[in-house]
Amino acid sequence: MKSYTRIVEEKQHLRFEEMEDAANQLFAANANVMEIANFLVALAQKGETASEVAALASVMRKHAIPLDIPEARYLDNCGTGGDGSNSFNISTTSAFVLAGAGVKVAKHGNRKISSAAGSHDVLDGLGIHSNFTTEDMSRMLEKEGLAFIFAPVVHPKMKKIGEARRKIGKPTIFNLVGPLTNPVPLLTQFTGINRPDFLMEYASVLRMLGRDRAIVVSGAGGMDEASLAGQNSFVLMDKGDLIPFTLTAEDVGLVHAPLSAIRGGTAEENAGIIREVLKGKRGPRFDTVVLNAGIGLFANGMAGAIKEGIGIATDSILSGKAFQKLEAVVSFSAEIEQEAVVR
Repeated sequence: MKSYTRIVEEKQHLRFEEMEDAANQLFAANANVMEIANFLVALAQKGETASEVAALASVMRKHAIPLDIPEARYLDNCGTGGDGSNSFNISTTSAFVLAGAGVKVAKHGNRKISSAAGSHDVLDGLGIHSNFTTEDMSRMLEKEGLAFIFAPVVHPKMKKIGEARRKIGKPTIFNLVGPLTNPVPLLTQFTGINRPDFLMEYASVLRMLGRDRAIVVSGAGGMDEASLAGQNSFVLMDKGDLIPFTLTAEDVGLVHAPLSAIRGGTAEENAGIIREVLKGKRGPRFDTVVLNAGIGLFANGMAGAIKEGIGIATDSILSGKAFQKLEAVVSFSAEIEQEAVVR
């Protein structure tokens, strides 16, 4: 590890194979927390490359606990987080809309890191617990076409790395790899980063990791979601081609709104917002969700264009299918908890 740290401190990029070796050392049982921290700080100061991110993500997936699920065109719509917008849980809400529209969604996530309520904090608020086993997650995905993949359960070897990240207290390469380490084999993905300068590189990481089709967004106002507040920058990765494009709310028939219109709060407050949106309450929150779900449908290939995807997403909510999906997952969660009590 020290030799790789010295290379990085000299502002030299690691080749894919070198980063793979370094990553395996990060996950080793005898890894030293301070050495991990020094390496991560040096990487952040140098600036991570697409190859370094892809190598770390591939190693992290190999160390994850796999899920026993049938082959399908699964989608993850998890973003990197850390955009500081204090919005409600847009991608979690969109996951119910996507599943209501028939997309098979395996959403990777964690508890709060930089927001008031992370995806699994708000799931608790909705009545969906996060102490599922990998078998429970597999059953949920097969039964409901939607599963929330709780990162600490599927990535049990992160303890020392977590200690190092807490010591550092600033973003590291692990902030970038979160959406890339889902143990479910993904053919499609819609993800966001709040670093427009790294947009093309992030899309190339998804290509290296074997996605068939994916979209990366860096949203207006620094969001890691598509925003109503201005011009959003995207890269579509389709069968190896990287295609940049931009989009505003007005381009797809929606209304401009400031970031303040989609602010969230505590897990319980955000759970209330999610229920309101999924019951069809119109406004900037509704529009933000159908915009992001529409892009997810386009990324998955269920819509031929983003505007068409927004129409399908809107129907998923107004038909009641998205809210029914929420209720079904809440019921599934209660059943699993009851089974655990009986055992």
